[in-house]
Amino acid sequence: MRPMPQFAIAFVLTAAAVTAAYVWIDRPVSYFAHAQLAQYRPIFHQMQRTPEFFASVAVVVFALAGYFVLLRRPLSRLLAVLLLSGVSLGVGAIIKDQLKFVFGRTWPETWINNNPSLIRDGVSGFNFFHGGAGYASFPSGHMTATCAVMSVLWLAYPRFRLLYGLVVAIVAIGLMGANYHFVSDIIAGAFIGWTVGWLAVRLWDAGGLPRVAAAPRGGKPGG
Repeated sequence: MRPMPQFAIAFVLTAAAVTAAYVWIDRPVSYFAHAQLAQYRPIFHQMQRTPEFFASVAVVVFALAGYFVLLRRPLSRLLAVLLLSGVSLGVGAIIKDQLKFVFGRTWPETWINNNPSLIRDGVSGFNFFHGGAGYASFPSGHMTATCAVMSVLWLAYPRFRLLYGLVVAIVAIGLMGANYHFVSDIIAGAFIGWTVGWLAVRLWDAGGLPRVAAAPRGGKPGG
């Protein structure tokens, strides 16, 4: 199947899953996590922190890749994959921030500046283009970051897909168990991250990208 139909099918299935979760799953899961799992929240909190370390690794990889470029040495495949994972992470972060503003969804619980929430105020809907930290539950940024990185690794090193799936599952369970996000937030974040990583790999492998740096005056392009 060609890429565009693949993306279209994935988008439709994700939209259906998000809608179903919003209507039937989000509230029961959130109420359950609040009532039954609050005592385990420190454990779930640590589980969902996994993607917080990705940014630090991405900075190191970017610096290392720059070092190789300055020395005019070719990047190894592993370093190229890690660099692409970092790029995917950054792009995913930008996209999810814009979508959080667009959808303006309230959080499951009250965490930030007395924000409205499902548990305290009985609200879990969308407030389009509202803005503000209290209206930024959808989509999940942690899940976006996780899948943005894992999708690149999934395509580059398929033999470790069980490990990548485990990482995604750990973060998702941590987010739900700590009641930091609704299920639909997590599904949407996973789709955004996965799409960004998938596109990044396809663009990289396509090659033939136009040169960006201008040629020196009186000289030939060669960088």
